[in-house]
Amino acid sequence: MASDPQGPEVTTMPQKIMDVLMLGRCSHEFSWPRRGTDGDYYQVCLLCAAEYKYDWTTMRRTQRLEHANPEAMPRRNHAREKRQSWTPRARRLKLDTALRYRVNNTSTWFEGTIENISQTGLLFHGPRPLPVNALIEMVFEMPEEISGQKNRNVLCQCRVIRSKDAKGREKQAKAQDKGEDQEKAMQGEPCLLAASIVDYKFVH
Repeated sequence: MASDPQGPEVTTMPQKIMDVLMLGRCSHEFSWPRRGTDGDYYQVCLLCAAEYKYDWTTMRRTQRLEHANPEAMPRRNHAREKRQSWTPRARRLKLDTALRYRVNNTSTWFEGTIENISQTGLLFHGPRPLPVNALIEMVFEMPEEISGQKNRNVLCQCRVIRSKDAKGREKQAKAQDKGEDQEKAMQGEPCLLAASIVDYKFVH
């Protein structure tokens, strides 16, 4: 019986996962910061599942979280805690980054530009307004301060929380007064939108 000169086909695991399992090394691809039950934010590595505290003020990971026995952890006395009467504005990381986005379950992609990103989500310019609470997909380069990776694109699941098109509406009103085509008058006017980030995954 002739033997296969090539030998059996071997399926190899991705190098990053092999490094994590065999050598304990991980390049860390971090999720969008999540808020814990204690009110603090943390991130989870999508490769090794390690968790780190995240400080939105400095936009840095501060320390690795080690889960202790819940019974041994001190309990907060919420009755004695003083709550802040105001909420400080979230720090914004200014960007000038291109993005592509589309409404969920549609095939048409639009191009836009991100103005800034923060704890509450991102502010971006697009070619047309979108309804509030619309679910959209976005592809753009997530800043290293959040993702832990340089020059890496992510696919984001987002929800529109604000859509502002003041200039477009002003032009539309003027066109209406003059009896001109309103749709044509609004062409070329970008819209300012804000969206919260539900989650994202890295584009490999």
